[in-house]
Amino acid sequence: MNYTSEQRIQLHGFNNLTKSLSFNMYDICYTKTKKEREAYIEYIDEQYNAERLTKILTHVADIIGAHVLNIAKQDYVPQGASVTILVSEGPIVEVPTESFDESPGPLPSNVTAQLDKSHITVHTYPEYHPHEGISTFRADIDVATCGEISPLKALNYLIHSFDTDIMTMDYRVRGFTRDINGKKLFIDHDIHSIQNFIPDKIKDLYDMIDVNVYPQNIFHTKCRLKEFDLNNYLFGYSKNELEHKEIEDITEKVKIEMDEIFYGKNINTVLNK
Repeated sequence: MNYTSEQRIQLHGFNNLTKSLSFNMYDICYTKTKKEREAYIEYIDEQYNAERLTKILTHVADIIGAHVLNIAKQDYVPQGASVTILVSEGPIVEVPTESFDESPGPLPSNVTAQLDKSHITVHTYPEYHPHEGISTFRADIDVATCGEISPLKALNYLIHSFDTDIMTMDYRVRGFTRDINGKKLFIDHDIHSIQNFIPDKIKDLYDMIDVNVYPQNIFHTKCRLKEFDLNNYLFGYSKNELEHKEIEDITEKVKIEMDEIFYGKNINTVLNK
C-alpha cells in the first residue's frame, strides 16, 4: 500500500497504528569448567551491562526520530540487566517525506523520521546447562511505536550491535487509523517479510525461516548462522588445544543447542561417550 505525502496526512485525527518489533538474539559458548562458565558470564555482564545497553537503545531512539523522556536501567545480581526508555516525538513542522521502500534500514547517522510515541526495552538472560558445559546469553529488545514510522528502521542497527548466533524477530501492526472519509486503515506501509529490511550481506550469513500471517499483519523471521567454526564457541582457548574426540563431542553439543533454539524444541540425541 503506497501513499503520497499528501495522502498520508489526510487522516481523521492522528495515525494511531501501533507497530511492535521484538528482536531476540542468542550467543552460545562452550564452558568446560565452572571457572570458565563464571568467566564467560562475567564477560557477558561486562559487555552488555546496563550502561552499554542504554547507549544502544538511545541510538535506536535516534534512528526512529524519538525524544527520550525517561530512562530506567538496572544491573542484576548475580547476572543480567534491563533498560526501559520512554520516548516521544516533538512538534511536526512539515509533512513527512520518508519513503516506505522495503530496503534495509540504514545505521543511525543516516536516518531522520517522525514518531508519535514509543517505548523501547531490553532485558538480558545469561544462563547455562547444569551438565553439558553449554552457556547461553540471550537479549530481548522490544521497540513499540505509535504513528507513521515503523520500528523496522532500527533493525539494521540492532543486528550490528550484537554478536549473534541466532536471531528471532517478530513484527506486528495493531489497531487502525481512519482516513478523512472514515475508512479504516489497518496498515500504512508495504511489507511482505522482515527479511525485506535486512541487508543482503547479513542475509547471506544466515539460514532463515519465515512465518507470516498477512491478514493479521504479523511477521516472524528466524535466523541461524550458516558457517560453523568451533573456535567461535570456545572461551579462552582454541580447538587446537583439544583432542579429536573432544572436538567432536563439543561440536555436537553446541550444534544441538543451536538447533533446539532455532527450531524451538528439544532434540533427543544421545552423544557418544
